[in-house]
Amino acid sequence: MPNEFNQQIIDEFRANGGSVGGPFEGGRLLLLTTTGARSGARHTTPLAYLPDGAGRVLVIASAGGAPKDPDWFRNLVARPRATVEAGVFTYEAEAVVLEGAERDAAFARAVEGDPGWADYQARTERVIPVVALDEIPGPPDIRADSFGAAIKAVHDGFRRELAVIRKELGEQAAAGRPGTGTGTETGPGIGAQLRVNCLTVCQGLRIHHTGEDAGMFPLLADRRPELAPVLGRLREEHERIAALIGELQEVLTAEGVDAVRVRAEVERLTDELESHLRYEEEQLVPVLDAMQT
Repeated sequence: MPNEFNQQIIDEFRANGGSVGGPFEGGRLLLLTTTGARSGARHTTPLAYLPDGAGRVLVIASAGGAPKDPDWFRNLVARPRATVEAGVFTYEAEAVVLEGAERDAAFARAVEGDPGWADYQARTERVIPVVALDEIPGPPDIRADSFGAAIKAVHDGFRRELAVIRKELGEQAAAGRPGTGTGTETGPGIGAQLRVNCLTVCQGLRIHHTGEDAGMFPLLADRRPELAPVLGRLREEHERIAALIGELQEVLTAEGVDAVRVRAEVERLTDELESHLRYEEEQLVPVLDAMQT
């Protein structure tokens, strides 16, 4: 992409907490900052990505099917340490170029979700690289001006991811791609990458709620005892959401995946989670912001 086009997306991404319009609207996008292989200068590139479980995402060096690998990929080969901006979080990552069967399986998952990747491969003689970005342990940087804004930003990240998953489920069903039946499939069922997407957001929600129960809620209970009823309700809602996550995971990992049931479970989880997030924001964001001032 032309640098000026990239910069417009970068600016919009940063200004809107990871939301952009144009060709990336409604999809998964991150900003990858690499170090120039020769110059040593820092370069930021907007890229589509694929979830690959907690702490890892995949990016594909397609360059639109160009004959040469993109600059950002060559930078990573020379200097694997990179910075990832994922809308809500900014973190350091180590790049690993996938090889052999692992690369082929990851690329096949990508093609299953979006045949456009296969079109790019057909345009070039090179084998399009797939790169894993492994998050380096450490506290991520949340792009927010206050504690309350940070909570809202994390919530909006989950909202966006569930919206993308719901869109993907609908598109898969409309296109009649593998995994859109009603319980007769075997293996991945709804599609291997879509299954990973669902399981990844489930894991992320569990981690987030566990962190609130163990960290933020006890702190608030100690400093603001009058919040006890609110925190009690939020903990109960965490338990209900955990049960819904468990039911969705059970459906996703069954030998015969019922795609209709997966969509129903995702809708149930989305509705319950949205109600929970709204209540938490109404009750806790003003308190958190007041404690900070």
